[in-house]
Amino acid sequence: MQVRLSDHFTYKKLFRFTIPTVMMMILTSMYTIVDGFFVSNFVGKIPFAAVNLVMPLIMGIASFGFMIGTGGSAIVSASLGEGEEQRAREEFSMLIKFAIILGISISAICFMFMGSIVKFLGATGELINYSIIYGRISMVGLTFFILQNIFNSFFVVAEKGKLNLIISIVAGLTNVFLDYLFIAVFNLGIAGAAYATLVGQIVGGLFPLFYFSKKNTYLYFVKAKFKLGVLWRTFTNGSSELMSFLSSSIVNILYNLQLMRIIGENGIAAYGVFMYISFVFAAIIIGYSIGSAPIVSYNLGAENYEELQNIFRKSLRLLAVSGIILTVLSRIFSGTLLEIFVGYDEELFEISKSGFKIFSLYFIIFGFNIWGSAFFTALNDGLVSAVISFVRTLLFQATSVMILPLLFGLNGIWASASVAEVFALLVTIIFFINKRKKYYY
Repeated sequence: MQVRLSDHFTYKKLFRFTIPTVMMMILTSMYTIVDGFFVSNFVGKIPFAAVNLVMPLIMGIASFGFMIGTGGSAIVSASLGEGEEQRAREEFSMLIKFAIILGISISAICFMFMGSIVKFLGATGELINYSIIYGRISMVGLTFFILQNIFNSFFVVAEKGKLNLIISIVAGLTNVFLDYLFIAVFNLGIAGAAYATLVGQIVGGLFPLFYFSKKNTYLYFVKAKFKLGVLWRTFTNGSSELMSFLSSSIVNILYNLQLMRIIGENGIAAYGVFMYISFVFAAIIIGYSIGSAPIVSYNLGAENYEELQNIFRKSLRLLAVSGIILTVLSRIFSGTLLEIFVGYDEELFEISKSGFKIFSLYFIIFGFNIWGSAFFTALNDGLVSAVISFVRTLLFQATSVMILPLLFGLNGIWASASVAEVFALLVTIIFFINKRKKYYY
C-alpha cells in the first residue's frame, strides 16, 4: 500500500516513506568511499591524499544540486498541497533547466583553472599532478551529479522513492564495478577512479531526465519560462543547504591545510578516512531529512499543523536514538574500517586510530543540526535554516579548527567537529522553541 503525502504518519509509515531516500543517499556517498578504497589500496597514499584534497571542491559545487533540490521541492510540494499541480510542474521544469545551465558553466570554469585551484587548496609537489587529473575528470560529470542530487528530492515529491533507490543502486554498482575494472585490472590509477565515478554519475543523473520527460507521475516536464521569483525563493529557501555544503567544503579545506602543516600527507589521508565514515552516517540523516521534507512542506501548504507537530516530535525521537546507535557502531567497527583503508601503513593506521576515538563523539548530536536546518527549509523559512547551517559549519567549525589546534595540537583538530556541533545545537534548540507556535505547536 503506497504511502501518500496526505497521510497521517505513524513511525511505520515514516520509515516506509523515508527509507528509500536514506538508502539512496548512502549509495550516493559510496562514490567517494569506493574511489578512496581502490586508490588507497591499489595506487598509494599520495593519490589517496589527492582524492581527499579535491573532494571538498567537488562536494562544494555539487551542493548547488542540494540547494535547488531542497529549496525547489519545498516550493513544488507547497504548490501541490494547494492543489496547483500545473504550477508545480512548471516550477519543477524551470528549475531543472536552470540547473543544467549552471552545472555546465561552473564545471567548465573549474576544468580550465584546475591547476591553480589545487595549488590554492594546498597541493605541493607530486600531489599537484594527481589532484589535477582527478579534479579535471570529475568536472566532466559534475552536472550529472548536480542533477542526481536535485532529483533525489523531486522523486520523493513525486512519491517515487523506490524508483529513486533503484537508480541509485544501479549507479552505485556501476561505480564499484568500474573502479575495480579501471584500477585493479587495467591499472589506470587515479584517473581510473575518476572515470568510474564519472560513468556512475551519468547513470544517476541521466535516467531521471528521461523518466520525467514522460507522464509517468503527476510531476513531469512541461514548457516553462524562467521566473525570477521562483528562482529567488528556491535560492533563499535552499540557501541553508548550499551554505551547509559549501561551508563544509571550506571547513574540510581548513582541516587539510592544518593537517598538512602539522603532520603532512598522513594527516590528510587519515582525515579522509574519517570523512568516509562520516559521509555514510551523515547520509542517513540527510536522507531522512530529504525524505521527510516534502511531508512537512505539503502539510504546511494544507495548513495541517497537527500533522506538522506529529512529524516534529517523531523526528526528534528518531534522531536521538540514531545518534546513540551511530556513535556506538562507529566505536565498534572503527578498527575494521580503518584497517580496510589504511591498514597497509602502520604509522598512518595508528594516527587514524587514535584520532577517530576523539572524532567519533561528533556523531552523537550532529543529526539534530542537520535535520533542524532541513526542517526549516521545508517550512519555507530559508533564513532560519541558513542561520543554523552558517553557525554550524562556517562559524563554529571553522573557528574550532583554527583555534583548538593552537591549544591542543593534533587532538584539537580531531575534537573540532564535536565542539562545533555542541554550540550549533544550542542555536538550533533556540529556533525550535522560538518558532514552535508559528509552525507546529
